[in-house]
Amino acid sequence: MSGNKQTANKKWLVVDAQGQTVGRLASKVAKIIRGKHKTNFTPHADCGDNVIVINAEKVSFSGAKLVDKEYVRYTGYPGGQRFTTAKEMLEKHPERLIEKAVKGMLPKNKLGRRLYTNLKVYTGTDHKHEAQKPEVFNLDTFN
Repeated sequence: MSGNKQTANKKWLVVDAQGQTVGRLASKVAKIIRGKHKTNFTPHADCGDNVIVINAEKVSFSGAKLVDKEYVRYTGYPGGQRFTTAKEMLEKHPERLIEKAVKGMLPKNKLGRRLYTNLKVYTGTDHKHEAQKPEVFNLDTFN
């Protein structure tokens, strides 16, 4: 049976990023947001859960990626290509680092852009979604 937005049974989950590797964290979170862990998964519908990632600044990289990995952006002006290392981004905007990793693992279409809004990333342990009654989710037991 295929699911849709009305029958999705969406939940709010809190994921602690402390000690997690960026890529592995991002792939698991993307799978949860997409809804692939559910029995009523439907490729063309948003039937995944909402994910709140806390402790974004305590995430780790494997190998030498912390200093070697570069993020590229373009200002729109001639010669406006800007490079940022993973270390700089982790110091200044750690939440963007996780958001960028998860967004890259979602579909590149309207559905992917809609699913991306189900991700909330925060530094520290505080978030503003207590009203949604989020459940704590352990990524170490999820594959």
